Amino acid sequence: MTVSSPAQQSLARSAPSAREVDAFCVQHAPRAPGHPAVRDLFRLLSEVPEDGLDARLAWVERWMHWMRERIPAQGLTDGEDAALSPADSRLSLLVRVLEAEAPLRMSVTRLVSGVCSGSRGLKLFAQVGLSGGNGFFSELTDRFVRGVLPAPPEPGKLSELLLRLFPVPEDAEWLAALSPALLARLTALVGDPPPPDPSPIARVRGDLMDALLLLGVQVAGLGLAEDVRDRSPELSFRASPFLKLRLVCDAVLARDGAQDSLRDLAQGVSDCRQVVASVTRHLEHSGVSVDLVYRLERIRRGLDRMEAIARVLGATRGEPRWREALVLLSDLLRHAHADRSVRALVRRNARLLARKIIERTGNTGEHYITATPGEFHRMVHSAAGGGLLTAFTAALKFFLGGLSLAPFFAGFFAALNYAGSFVVMQFLGFTLATKQPSMTASTLAAAVGEDAGPGDGSGRMERLAALVPRITRSQLAAALGNLGCVLPTAVALALGVQVLFGHSLLSVEKAHHVVESLHPWHSATLLWAAFTGVLLWVSSVAAGWFENFVVYRRLPEALAHHRVLRMFLGEHGARRVADALMHHAAGVGGSVTLGVLLAVAPGVGGFFGLPLDVRHVTLSFGSLAFAGCTLGPSAVMTPDFLAALLGVVVIGILNFGVSFALALGVALRARDVPVREGLRFLGAVAVRFLRQPGPFLIPPREEGVAVEAVPLVVPPGH
Repeated sequence: MTVSSPAQQSLARSAPSAREVDAFCVQHAPRAPGHPAVRDLFRLLSEVPEDGLDARLAWVERWMHWMRERIPAQGLTDGEDAALSPADSRLSLLVRVLEAEAPLRMSVTRLVSGVCSGSRGLKLFAQVGLSGGNGFFSELTDRFVRGVLPAPPEPGKLSELLLRLFPVPEDAEWLAALSPALLARLTALVGDPPPPDPSPIARVRGDLMDALLLLGVQVAGLGLAEDVRDRSPELSFRASPFLKLRLVCDAVLARDGAQDSLRDLAQGVSDCRQVVASVTRHLEHSGVSVDLVYRLERIRRGLDRMEAIARVLGATRGEPRWREALVLLSDLLRHAHADRSVRALVRRNARLLARKIIERTGNTGEHYITATPGEFHRMVHSAAGGGLLTAFTAALKFFLGGLSLAPFFAGFFAALNYAGSFVVMQFLGFTLATKQPSMTASTLAAAVGEDAGPGDGSGRMERLAALVPRITRSQLAAALGNLGCVLPTAVALALGVQVLFGHSLLSVEKAHHVVESLHPWHSATLLWAAFTGVLLWVSSVAAGWFENFVVYRRLPEALAHHRVLRMFLGEHGARRVADALMHHAAGVGGSVTLGVLLAVAPGVGGFFGLPLDVRHVTLSFGSLAFAGCTLGPSAVMTPDFLAALLGVVVIGILNFGVSFALALGVALRARDVPVREGLRFLGAVAVRFLRQPGPFLIPPREEGVAVEAVPLVVPPGH
């Protein structure tokens, strides 16, 4: 008479007795017979459902919960397994039980076969983490709705099962840490059911092959698009690696993943990556399209997924294959959670948008960085012209403010005054100091992101630390030129108005209001100065966007060959118009945007009940000069006026600091520069300033020689 084990006897009953549970625990965990994990495993294995996909999936969830329980696993393993993690200890216990208990092993084998035969993995392997090409707002709405409304059950999709088993993003790390050796032993036990049950291994392998073919079709379609082909002109259509990629995938499928076909696939993927890299380099000097950058990222992700699937198919069965499979599954899990995250979508698209504008803004910023004493002096003279025009702008602002205009026309003429003044500065070659920080920050970020590999080390940091003094003294030169010229010009204008019209430009009441509005602690001047810094950064964003638009759409080339322009201006004249557009695109775009923002922001704030205002350092200093001329020399030395003068200094610091910080942060984000790298950079700059503060303020006499060691990042074509 054969005596069956307690585990075998429990297959016939749904509720095992306490004696059977104790006997099971003593047999399979003699060191910890009363361990809760052992008891739960016995109950779990005694309740394996015989059929029904929903019931089987529910059991798999219970099994995963048992694997993830926070109960200490000490005592579950012996000998060489004693150093396993809690999850691997439970996995080792399950393997040992299934090796010893044939009936339990057979029931779990049928369950695994039923789950794999009733589920499809094509979406999991070929779509999770790879966007289908929806627009931003469409994708945002879809993710928001999925996050708010309950999702219908889809038991036939492995992509949904993955999220049911691992509901939080941190589970990807737990999954990646599982032992491939133990999973290989478990697969050997339950992965080959007896006929006529389908083989789970064959089913999953078939899904991987289908996913590889689908990915090949999708990536080939994206890579053969017209805008990609136009940016890789060295290749003919017939020689395109993307065209060959589809054929290679067909060969892999036809030969059932033979090793030589997988090697051909790896070579095809490598060739496609070279084309993507070539197109990306082309974007650096021909303008960036968010849509194109987005599709290039989809191509990269698709190629990464194809490589991961090929590594799984080509790995030796057993532990090596599970090692590759865990890498693939953990990556799929991370992307599955990212596909449902609104935050991840916003961050990714914000990075693409930043990439679009930062490249062109950085190119423009290079023109604001001086190297030699001669360039430093030219910057001062250029900024003096900007201060001269700003004094007239401030005077016209007070004149327009004294007119009884409807709100629309008041805002319109104020915007026209600011924008017109800034555009005239651009065409005359003058400089406005507050436009520099956000532009030069993008150039600095380009240098930080250059060669950001581990092998560059301290040498690159030294070059960057040498670049910062050039930026700071260029900014100082522009500020001195602006403020040094706006003061005498404003005084001259005020005296001229007094002589011509017999009264001051400002009334005494208006002059007192100007002084009070600039007081650093009796008013909200500091807040408005920081807000103006944000507007200055936004204007630099607009400058980069507009120049990128002009370059990407090839408008200068279109104007140079325009028949009407050539008819009236001649070929040389049309070329001059095209060159002027290319040269002034960023400046005009930023100037118009800044002028409109300075004029419209207070009105928009008032419309919504927010007392918004702006404080621009050069305009504020010019306004204070007009107020001083009205109040007289005695009032200039009063505490309130001196406090307002201090307020102008703080306004300048906040204007520069906020716009520079925003531009640098966005630029670093767009170039994927890690925070650690940025902190190292700031530390190197601080040390250099403490050791040698002079070069941060004035150009050394030897700068013309030293500049050779500090190359700027100038993309091709500039």
